[in-house]
Amino acid sequence: MILLSVLLAGKASAQDPFEIHVYEYESLKPGAFTLEAHLNYVGLGTKAFDGPVAPFNNQFHMTYELTGGITDNVSLGFMLLSARRPGSGLDYAGWRLLPHFYVPEKWHWPVDVGLVTEFSFQRTLYEENSRRIEIRPILEKTIGRLQVDLNPVFERALHGPGTRDGWNFEPAARLGYKVNSRFTPSLEYYSATGPFPTELPVHQQIHQFLPGGDLKLSEHILWSLGVGVGATSAGNRLVYKSRIEIEFGGRKN
Repeated sequence: MILLSVLLAGKASAQDPFEIHVYEYESLKPGAFTLEAHLNYVGLGTKAFDGPVAPFNNQFHMTYELTGGITDNVSLGFMLLSARRPGSGLDYAGWRLLPHFYVPEKWHWPVDVGLVTEFSFQRTLYEENSRRIEIRPILEKTIGRLQVDLNPVFERALHGPGTRDGWNFEPAARLGYKVNSRFTPSLEYYSATGPFPTELPVHQQIHQFLPGGDLKLSEHILWSLGVGVGATSAGNRLVYKSRIEIEFGGRKN
């Protein structure tokens, strides 16, 4: 989760705070849409500029994400990023394009598998690299009321100082237990271990644990809440997240 941090020696590119979300296997039918609002706040983070990147302490991030189904197993998403720093108004921070691909359930694989590729274009005030690509596999397994999701994320800069670092490994995971049809408490984990296949020393890595849950407000509206706590001093130490997802124009598979 989601923490965006720049380390001075051998940088670990952490999950950014604009979208604190472990991706699940969520295919859409053609013509179906989801509209998401990600509202995140850094309660305890960096307090000084690191090059052009503004300090994250007391930053508020608001991201709108629209995803539409193209086929039963392919969809396309678009994100608009904005942020508010202490003493300033709401800033435009960038945009992203996200193609989604899912292995059909009818293939009966032992786990549900998907892949999201994210192309990011951001202002250097909020991310040192103005262009990035992220490859996010989705591995999901449901056992009774327990759902396990794993995102072994690989990310690299396409323009900016981080291009020399190559691919960074940023695995994320989620455990959710469906108490009833309306509420699913969860524990999420986000990390950044540094350039792949090597890794940074543990104290320079980022590891975040985020307890929270999903509340189904209605058949088509989901509200997700959580509080993230950093386990190392390499990134932001306290982050609050909220995500509202609205389905319309069709139904999920």
